[in-house]
Amino acid sequence: MEKIHLETPKSGAELVLETLASLEIKTIFGYPGGAVLPVYDAIYQQDAVKHVLSRHEQGALHKAEGYAKSTGRIGVALVTSGPGATNAITGIADAMGDSVPLLVFTGQVATRGIGKDAFQEADIIGVTMPITKYNYQIRHTEDIPRIIAEAVHIATTGRPGPVVIDLPKDIAEAKTDFYYDTDINLPSYQPTVEPNLLQIKKILSQLSQSKKPLILAGGGVNYADASEDLVAFAEKYQIPVVSTLLGLGAIPVNHQLALAMGGMHGSYAANMALTDADFIINFGSRFDDRLTGNISTFAQNAVVAHVDIDPAEIGKVVNTAIPVVSDAKRALKALLDLDKVETDYADWTQEVLKNKALAPFWYDLDDTTIKPQKAIELIGEITNGDAIIVTDVGQHQMWAAQFYPYKHPRQLVTSGGMGTMGFGIPAAIGAKFANPDKEVILFVGDGGFQMTNQELAILNGYGVPIKVVLINNHSLGMVRQWQESFYDERRSESTFDDEPNFQLLAAAYGIEHYHFTDPKTLDRDLEVIKENKPMLIEISISNREHVYPMVPSGKSNSEMLGVKFNA
Repeated sequence: MEKIHLETPKSGAELVLETLASLEIKTIFGYPGGAVLPVYDAIYQQDAVKHVLSRHEQGALHKAEGYAKSTGRIGVALVTSGPGATNAITGIADAMGDSVPLLVFTGQVATRGIGKDAFQEADIIGVTMPITKYNYQIRHTEDIPRIIAEAVHIATTGRPGPVVIDLPKDIAEAKTDFYYDTDINLPSYQPTVEPNLLQIKKILSQLSQSKKPLILAGGGVNYADASEDLVAFAEKYQIPVVSTLLGLGAIPVNHQLALAMGGMHGSYAANMALTDADFIINFGSRFDDRLTGNISTFAQNAVVAHVDIDPAEIGKVVNTAIPVVSDAKRALKALLDLDKVETDYADWTQEVLKNKALAPFWYDLDDTTIKPQKAIELIGEITNGDAIIVTDVGQHQMWAAQFYPYKHPRQLVTSGGMGTMGFGIPAAIGAKFANPDKEVILFVGDGGFQMTNQELAILNGYGVPIKVVLINNHSLGMVRQWQESFYDERRSESTFDDEPNFQLLAAAYGIEHYHFTDPKTLDRDLEVIKENKPMLIEISISNREHVYPMVPSGKSNSEMLGVKFNA
């Protein structure tokens, strides 16, 4: 390693910020504490890197996730040692589950106190090892630039994920007159990004024999910026496309070949296609259980080709006949570059597409109660389907997945693998920081809202005009739905009888606030979303509304509840 000599000695904290700036990282989200005071003092004395003060460490992590999920750029968070670091665990685990590129700095006690139960010491390396792509504890100040450069490289290449850097206080305080260069030299970390051409040809060979082919578009398509290539491939061969939750936006939902989301709350067309297909080409989905339903009956007659950047995912859940370890974009380009093969499945494509019209997503309209699905549809119309949609977790999340007209990749920012309540408000803030010129709409339930609503303080303080749409059913809606469906309607601890006045809460934070209860005026009421200012829009809905269709746990995708067929 080459030494870079400094004319004037610099502290570790200064090197942290200068390295981040050199890597074009301009925004970090954090919360100070004793172990990271040297870094916060350095933040005060520079203006190259902007710091956003969160109100809780979990909020800082979810903001960094929202920033990263909506752009593909790395999100960065800074928290202190001990409880600061442990409060960040949920966000780190969430990022790991959804392959989000994060760099998380955790403060640590001085090196002399490590392992001695010093005040606010936690073994954050041990704690985060199972939920990070990699982690470091820095022991020498001169290593800081090299380690940060490596961490960013690891977090953003191959299958993205979170990397933790544990920074002892004395290492951040110490000054050095040199540091090691930031050239990346990681011989043991060489992710495969180019597909094996033989495997690519096998996909086309199988396609030429198939009578019922199907494309499955996962989050890996969005992460690889492969949306245009996916659509081109689907159109070239007229193959229907099912999306996962994180794959929404990879193909516009109104595209002729799009069957919408598949799985537990997926469309009838998507789930029947998954059930009946004889060839599934999976781009960037890990075949999670919410998609597959009962794995023993999933796609029983299908040959599976699985394209994934992470070889560990291929064959982990579903037997795979054609494995392709590759970046989704490069695999799709390779497929498009080869001569077109002859195919014979036009009848299948037409049959599958007819199912879209036969059994679309639906809801009952009445004149007494606002339907959340209708509210989401109206917001889709008002925003022309172009807004970045952020959700918390629960019923509203599934309604947003079903009824917003997604057009673009990275347009839906949500917690998929972990299903983290409290994700919504901070993630929306992070998405807006990353996309100041785009409309950001948050759908959140009253349960998740109460977990991280302290982050509303950011909206006026930093001028963040997100629109918070609170779907209020005075309950933990998805929990309650399961209890009503499978536990003889025993609503054990899933309803809220003592909720605060959310309008007064918004007023306390100085945010414009509205409460809509009349379905007859909802279309006019929601026009307030067009105003460029932060706001809370509370929409009261029935506490008995369910998300349909629904595949019960342990059942096959073909065993959907709540499907309604058009006459």
